[in-house]
Amino acid sequence: MVAEILAVGTELLIGQIVNTNAQYITKRLNDLGVNVYYHSVVGDNPIRLKECLQLALNRCDVVITTGGLGPTRDDITKETIAEIMGIKLVRHEETYRNIKCFFERVGRRMMDNNMKQADIPEGCIIIPNHNGTAPGCIIEKDGKTVIMLPGPPKEMIPMFEETVSPYFEKKTGQIIGSRMLKVFGIGESEMEMRIIDLIEAQSNPTIAPYVNMGEVVIRVTARSKDYNEAMKMIDPVIEKIKERLGSNLYAYDGETLEETVVQLLIDRDISISTAESCTGGMLASKLVNVPGVSKVFTNGFITYSNQSKTDVLGVSPDTISKFGAVSKETAVEMVKGLIKKTSTRAGIAITGIAGPDGGTPEKPAGTVWIAVMLDGEIEAAIFKQNGDRERVRHMACLNALNMLRKKILGLE
Repeated sequence: MVAEILAVGTELLIGQIVNTNAQYITKRLNDLGVNVYYHSVVGDNPIRLKECLQLALNRCDVVITTGGLGPTRDDITKETIAEIMGIKLVRHEETYRNIKCFFERVGRRMMDNNMKQADIPEGCIIIPNHNGTAPGCIIEKDGKTVIMLPGPPKEMIPMFEETVSPYFEKKTGQIIGSRMLKVFGIGESEMEMRIIDLIEAQSNPTIAPYVNMGEVVIRVTARSKDYNEAMKMIDPVIEKIKERLGSNLYAYDGETLEETVVQLLIDRDISISTAESCTGGMLASKLVNVPGVSKVFTNGFITYSNQSKTDVLGVSPDTISKFGAVSKETAVEMVKGLIKKTSTRAGIAITGIAGPDGGTPEKPAGTVWIAVMLDGEIEAAIFKQNGDRERVRHMACLNALNMLRKKILGLE
């Protein structure tokens, strides 16, 4: 079964709104055994909408539209689809009553144009909308299926889960289970070479690697009539991947690196503090985004200037003068001063040149020194990153977290 997702709305084409609906629906359809081959976006123009719909119906079994179901004149999705498929619109009294009750409940006046939302393609399956006034619908005709959903995600997502998902489960008779592995510390090319034979031999389950913000993600997916059976099929594949990638494989269910590290800290009752120069608090921010981190995270210092490194962390001015602010020596003194100040078991210090300016031939922009201290033992490493300022800072945080992760696991 092949599907196309057609998003309707001029606001998408001019960049006012990001089309997150297509991403969500695509993932869920893949979970349900429906292959998504095309994404399309069209504005609120009846001629162009007809062209896109006719093309989608010619090349796909299923077309799912989002948007254009509202009460205003430019909401034309339902009317256009009904015209193309030769189906008349009829007033659905229950939907009309629901819309009327909605306005009474929120204390607003129901306008005449809201009534058109109760006009439904004859013979369709209605998709109730419990969070808005626009119901969706499913049309089946001549071997084609058209599903109309509203644009706002807060309405679309519950409607998909409550009605559309069960609809496809019955149609496909297949359930897809998947797990998202995450890898850090090696590049995509090296990762692929280590598991290339597994990728080439794949059938069911399948292995799909891709890069995401400096990490390598591997999605392992299996199809079965039963979700638990699909997940059982995945386990042996994951074990083989684990054997090849070792400690570079850090997550099995899509966890972020910071979530993984925070859980390690909590499980082992290891307190942590941070001292940051070029990352300017980004590392601390990543940590505090994880629920429960308050059990282990005590302090985060931004020591951006050389003077603050001396005043707050006790870094010797002579060290900075002799070796530079971006050096192993400075990073080590930063983490030592941090632990002395906070008395935590673990500490991370980062100092570097985020760029694009400030680099030298010896220390180009993107050079970062990281020092990690755990129970009195210090490890320091240099990283040289490409990319803009934001990416250098982001990668510095990931490398710092990964160093701590491996150091914690090394205790065992």
